[in-house]
Amino acid sequence: MNNPPAFYSKQTEPIKDCLLALKHIILSIDEDITSEWKYGMPFFCYKGKMFCYLWVHKKLQKPYIGIVEGKHIEHPELIMEKRSRTKIILFDAHQDLPIETISNLINQAINLYKTGVVKL
Repeated sequence: MNNPPAFYSKQTEPIKDCLLALKHIILSIDEDITSEWKYGMPFFCYKGKMFCYLWVHKKLQKPYIGIVEGKHIEHPELIMEKRSRTKIILFDAHQDLPIETISNLINQAINLYKTGVVKL
């Protein structure tokens, strides 16, 4: 899985389409967001700093966005599980994506860097 597109292509439908849609949504939010491949995962960076990633929850088999500094964000749909700083938001691949919620969370994550809560 050294090739980033292989991550998406190896997923089953509808998870594959959901992950690709999430990628598109995230990249469309801010021109300073870039897509990178780190730790064998599709990461998104804001001005070079990793701030979120996409993955599929192993137990629930649901795609999710992981917000690296999610511990600083309060939102009812973000869950921490057993992580120390990252929170995730799970998605049902059979439902429409909550674009407004995603946009709001991504903007909150970016604002952590813009306001200096997290150093760039």
